Amino acid sequence: MDEGIDRQAGVGGAADSGQLDAREEKGEMPAPQRLNARGRGGDAPASRRSSARGRKGEAPAPQRFSAQGRRSSKLAPEQLKARSKAAFDEQAPIYDEGMQGDHARALYPCILEEARRAMESIPVPSVLDVGCGTGMLSERLLGAFPSCRLAGVDLSPAMVERARARLAGRAEVREADAERLPFHDGAFDLVVCNDSFHHYPDPDRAAFQMWRVLRKGGALVLGDVWQPAPARAVMNAWMPFSHEGDVRIYSEAELRTILGTWFQRVRWSRIGLTGCLVVASKG
Repeated sequence: MDEGIDRQAGVGGAADSGQLDAREEKGEMPAPQRLNARGRGGDAPASRRSSARGRKGEAPAPQRFSAQGRRSSKLAPEQLKARSKAAFDEQAPIYDEGMQGDHARALYPCILEEARRAMESIPVPSVLDVGCGTGMLSERLLGAFPSCRLAGVDLSPAMVERARARLAGRAEVREADAERLPFHDGAFDLVVCNDSFHHYPDPDRAAFQMWRVLRKGGALVLGDVWQPAPARAVMNAWMPFSHEGDVRIYSEAELRTILGTWFQRVRWSRIGLTGCLVVASKG
């Protein structure tokens, strides 16, 4: 499964986080592009960085929302990841039926609808499920795209074990960090990420990774938790005390900023009382 994906990406792609780290250290990450957010829930056009600054590798660091910054928990990233891993290892046996997975399951129909729309002209899409959990959404994606080549990653070993058992060889499932995706550049037509983004200590890096592994013209479909401003402020103040490694609930403007650094268009919509859906395109 992964061999086919790697062949599609070509030998020039960055297949692992070590190669990516080397590129970053040399200042060779591509200059990011910003979005000018206009209106609520609509598309926002991208504005590009100066080509001269991009050639010199001097693009200024994007606005950060990392775990070490003032906008989120002050716990070290590895502490947060360890909390998430432990919590989801424990939840894995009951996640598909228990209340812990209720919010994620409620977003499945919206994720699938947008995925179908994004992939309607591609007969054999390559799909990556980031934060795939027990593989329930991956299984539904396989039902929606029977001919697709699908891969999934999750930080939790217990979740990965469940996903492998569920998918039974129909997809390649790896234990991996969303901030260090082990795939070549341009390996996928579609990346989905459901109810996982608020756990990432460095969402800017995770956004870049999802952009990197998408081919030109590919799409990211992201579902996540959302709250209105007063409730969001209270919950974000509580996040450092969460035992599940939660980092931050993002506003629409924050998600547009994070994803718009790399993606050409970002479309945000509210789902129910506590969810949001973002569709981003790689130009």
